[in-house]
Amino acid sequence: MSHPRSWPLAALLLASLGLPAAAIEGPPGPFGEKLTIDERGITLKFPDDAATLRIGGRLQLDFGTGRVQQRGFGTVFDTPIAVRRSWIESYLTLGKQLELAFQYDFAEPNRPINDAVVAYKGFKNVIVALGNMKEPFSLDQLISDNNTLFTERSLADAFAPARNVGFAVGTYGRNWTAVTSVFGGNINNAAIGDQGIASTTRVTYAPYLGENGIDVLHFGAAGSFRSLPNDGSALTLSSRSEAFLFARQFVNTGGIRDAANIGRVGLEAAWQAGPFRLQAEYILTEIGRFGGAPSLSFQGGYVQAGLILNGKGRRYQIAPNYATEYGVFGGVQVEEAQRVSRGGTGVFELGLRYSAIDLEDRSIRGGIEHDFTAGVNWYPDRNIRFVFDYVRSHTSPSPASLNFNRRTIDADAFIGRAQLFW
Repeated sequence: MSHPRSWPLAALLLASLGLPAAAIEGPPGPFGEKLTIDERGITLKFPDDAATLRIGGRLQLDFGTGRVQQRGFGTVFDTPIAVRRSWIESYLTLGKQLELAFQYDFAEPNRPINDAVVAYKGFKNVIVALGNMKEPFSLDQLISDNNTLFTERSLADAFAPARNVGFAVGTYGRNWTAVTSVFGGNINNAAIGDQGIASTTRVTYAPYLGENGIDVLHFGAAGSFRSLPNDGSALTLSSRSEAFLFARQFVNTGGIRDAANIGRVGLEAAWQAGPFRLQAEYILTEIGRFGGAPSLSFQGGYVQAGLILNGKGRRYQIAPNYATEYGVFGGVQVEEAQRVSRGGTGVFELGLRYSAIDLEDRSIRGGIEHDFTAGVNWYPDRNIRFVFDYVRSHTSPSPASLNFNRRTIDADAFIGRAQLFW
């Protein structure tokens, strides 16, 4: 539906937020380009797919309350409400071969730049990517935070390397993927080259993948090895309860100053049949040490289940538009008639998860934590989500650094999230 350029800004916002105003498509420009504003954001497209620029974003506002059953713990939540993410995103496609992406988070002062990637897709079923992006490790980490089942990823995510500057080459078929890469440090740090060098590889295979792109049996394995500089800097592994608002971690190794390298092995599996999905991962982390000291071993994992009550299952995505997110699950689909803006009730989803992390080995007494999470998600429209999670955390023993004489810590949290993405 076309509208004159004189449409007020309010109408543009209504369209971009998925509210009753229809998508707005401006008249062709001098080079035949068209500007469209809808639930996907602002898109400028040139004829013959010569170039497409899309500007989008995401806003995640967390709120809740928590309780720790441990005297002397101190502040539980710094604040009962906080902005989790506030992103502006831009994606530029040149022809059918070149993709550029840039994401900036205004809510994260220390690491505001997320993806900053250039990807080449000129070879059949191959993507070559260069820039700051996620290392290809962990299904849970590679699924977009717009599409995770709960507000936060599992405790085992403490072992996932997440985003760094590197070079990756990935390939794929109908039901398999393979990607290998080399990474340095994160782009937001002043000295990218001083954070060691990592080699990370992940492969996935789906022995069953339905024609609908939803029913799937997925298996994956990943390995990563990073050498660390011998400069006295400390390596720390830690995790807070699965709620962003918690003020401090429940498990923490403290600084490991003789760490020479860190190796990771991850195993993952998922089964999705229509609206039901079962997913699990196990990650083993080994830390080598300088001076001949014995290595340290830590581990973590989770199992989770999700059920969409009145909608389709999440689509299984073999290949990404760019970067390293191969073999992952997309978001919940809201049909036109289900949208609240069209008179529907939205889509509802239930989730359960058990996760655990063990940061205890030899002289490192980082603690052992078990979390149970139950959640309800409501998708009133295609780019709006409300998440409500209850998290029960049990840490036993607690880390010595908390100065509780390694006693047990039990905590409860009720976390909500209002999420907008376009």
